[in-house]
Amino acid sequence: MEQVGLKRREPGAGNAFQTCLSSLIIAALCRGRVVRVPTGTLVRVVGTELVIPCNVSDYDGPSEQNFDWSFSSLGSSFVELASTWEVGFPAQLYQERLQRGEILLRRTANDAVELHIKNVQPSDQGHYKCSTPSTDATVQGNYEDTVQVKVLADSLHVGPSARPPPSLSLREGEPFELRCTAASASPLHTHLALLWELHRGPARRNVLALTHEGRFHPGLGYEQRYHSGDVRLDTVGSDAYRLSVSRALSADQGSYRCIVSEWIAEQGNWQEIQEKAVEVATVVIQPTVLRAAVPKNVSVAEGKELDLTCNITTDRADDVRPEVTWSFSRTPDSTLPGSRVLARLDRDSLVHSSPHIALSHVDARSYHLLVRDVSKENSGYYFCHVSLWAPGHNRSWHKVAEAVSSPAGVGVTWLEPDYQVYLNASKVPGFADDPTELACRVVDTKSGEANVRFTVSWYYRMNRRSDDVVTSELLAIMDGDWTLKYGERSKQRAQDGDFIFSKEHTDTFNFRIQRTTEEDRGNYYCVVSAWTKQRNNSWVKSKDVFSKPINIFWALEDSVLVVKARQPKPFFAAGNTFEMTCKVSSKNIKSPRYSVLITAEKPVGDLSSPNETKYIISLDQDSVVKLENWTDASRVDGVVLEKVREDEFRYRMYQTQVSDAGLYRCMVTAWSPVRGSLWREAATSLSNPIEIDFQTSGPIFNASVHSDTPSVIRGDLIKLFCIITVEGAALDPDDMAFDVSWFAVHSFGLDKAPVLLSSLDRKGIVTTSRRDWKSDLSLERVSVLEFLLQVHGSEDQDFGNYYCSVTPWVKSPTGSWQKETEIHSKPVFITVKMDVLNAFKYPLLIGVGLSTVIGLLSCLIGYCSSHWCCKKEVQETRRERRRLMSMEMD
Repeated sequence: MEQVGLKRREPGAGNAFQTCLSSLIIAALCRGRVVRVPTGTLVRVVGTELVIPCNVSDYDGPSEQNFDWSFSSLGSSFVELASTWEVGFPAQLYQERLQRGEILLRRTANDAVELHIKNVQPSDQGHYKCSTPSTDATVQGNYEDTVQVKVLADSLHVGPSARPPPSLSLREGEPFELRCTAASASPLHTHLALLWELHRGPARRNVLALTHEGRFHPGLGYEQRYHSGDVRLDTVGSDAYRLSVSRALSADQGSYRCIVSEWIAEQGNWQEIQEKAVEVATVVIQPTVLRAAVPKNVSVAEGKELDLTCNITTDRADDVRPEVTWSFSRTPDSTLPGSRVLARLDRDSLVHSSPHIALSHVDARSYHLLVRDVSKENSGYYFCHVSLWAPGHNRSWHKVAEAVSSPAGVGVTWLEPDYQVYLNASKVPGFADDPTELACRVVDTKSGEANVRFTVSWYYRMNRRSDDVVTSELLAIMDGDWTLKYGERSKQRAQDGDFIFSKEHTDTFNFRIQRTTEEDRGNYYCVVSAWTKQRNNSWVKSKDVFSKPINIFWALEDSVLVVKARQPKPFFAAGNTFEMTCKVSSKNIKSPRYSVLITAEKPVGDLSSPNETKYIISLDQDSVVKLENWTDASRVDGVVLEKVREDEFRYRMYQTQVSDAGLYRCMVTAWSPVRGSLWREAATSLSNPIEIDFQTSGPIFNASVHSDTPSVIRGDLIKLFCIITVEGAALDPDDMAFDVSWFAVHSFGLDKAPVLLSSLDRKGIVTTSRRDWKSDLSLERVSVLEFLLQVHGSEDQDFGNYYCSVTPWVKSPTGSWQKETEIHSKPVFITVKMDVLNAFKYPLLIGVGLSTVIGLLSCLIGYCSSHWCCKKEVQETRRERRRLMSMEMD
């Protein structure tokens, strides 16, 4: 029959399960307090300190537990040693050691304590038991534990290789060795560890250590030297240990100690059981003497070679290599920023420098710096930096000494170009507007100045008294690339072309003033600058040479212009030709040309412009004639002005009229040439007058104005009569003619300019001016000596002063008409009033009309309203008469 779900149990499987279950039950039942001390045997050396830790776990009660220590030399009978809670617990044997502190308990935790026994003796060898009083609810676990301690005799011997410890004096880079002996005769298997320690004052440094496991550990700062083999630790024989340093450094100075410790294996770990130290030697590192010397002051000419020598002094004669560096600074302090390295010779004798600088050495103690083609930039301070390098282990190098020389002051003397500068004036002005030309020349130059170019600067200084301080003003300056820059005084005039700066030749500079003014008078000088070409193809100014000043000056005398007029024929009658010549003389005027203007001053009596001066005809400096204010159309060609000589002019007036009477003068202006075709007015003068005065017994004309309507109402006609009266000789009316003009001044006074209204010439032609208002003008000749001006439809603007101007024309016996002097009448004031009736007539009529229309309209509206809008129809109510019918009730 087949069985499902059952498996056959192996015979041993049940037993194993039962064993494991039993172990768990026993462990659970046996769980309780556990007291532990180190297992195994503790080994210590006489004179060292014994420390035995003890702790308790898995306990009940308070967290801080107490501990009791007991000792037994054989492990059978224990004597109380110390207790953390009971003062009287220790035996009498240990009371004194407890009081001296040789035996003490140190609690490290609530559940742990350490037993310390200082200066262990052979009598301390035995068994030590640590026990704890019970604080548990039930007694479970162990309450004590025991450890065995063995005390060995001191068999470790440590000492230096020599006594007393030597003092070594070394130079940096030299090797040295230190030895220390260490041996142990312990009956047990122990290991030794060794440490070399350097004392330098209060500081201590670990140099190199050999552990008890046979491993090397370099101290802090010695790792690289240890790995490079510079610091080594070797064994010599069976008990000697050697510290070898192949290249001593300054940091290696100090006292060296050899510290040896003995180790034993306890409980699988290594435990140090004792340690001893011994002073081995004192090492003194003597500093390397190194000095660098250079010349103190050196002077070299520009373009030459600078040779500086750096001499090295040292007390090292071994295999050291120098490294030399030359540096340059503008200041004597090489530590300040700004110094730069010129050349360097490394310890492998390789030179690092620029092409124009060389560094070489004649022997091992002398190094030369050679700078070719020195310039001003090479002036400064030179330093020689020297470093000594000593070879180290594994082809390494380390610096053993370093020195910097005192600065070598180098001054570069300039080879200044030797030349002279002369300034001369090729053109000197005699008058204002004359040109000025100055030439600045460079002479006595040497032919060897191939790398020198010359530029110029121009200056102006005003003429002042000797006790006044005068500053120079820059006119123009030229840079090393011949770029010209203008000063403030000359900038605008140079742009206008009045100042011209040029360089016609290599050694000649020119300055030209096209038009010299009075402000340009003063001292001029030039400064020629020499520029030297540098190594980098730049140009540096090396020298300035000043020329002697040249004084540009001319006497400032006033221009004098004198004009004299004369009349060749002093007596003549009307109708004859008037001739006047003007002679001109000038002084202090450069190349003058003259322009002439003929003026005429009329006699006093002109109402419009008293003492009026009229310009008749002119002739300019180019001999062009122009009629000015000559308005006589009948005598357009009646005046002539011509140039007889350069300084003489003639004026002629043909067919003179009586109206031509007056004072005639020549107004002459002198002109000086400026910039070729331009002219400048130099002076103006007026000649003496020549009078035209006709001595005649002819008629005398007077004019007056009369009006019958001096006060009119606006819109009325204004009539004004100009009446001419003749006194003296009687004339035929056919021998008289008049030009009549009417003028008005529209103001109560004569403070405004007169306005021409209308004119009638002697030929009967009427001319009327245009006006801005509606009134009209008419002018007519009423009789031979009366002229009527009428203003039709006068307006308010027509008020004012009215007068007439009359120019008589008289026929001479020769048949020509002579124009007499213009005469003016006295003014008559015309008042224009307003017609009140006419002014209010139309407004009254309009008002009455409007009132009538409005009244009629109101009546019409009332009538219409009463008949159509407000009428009521009254209808009578018709009443039907019906009889009341009686109704019977059935």
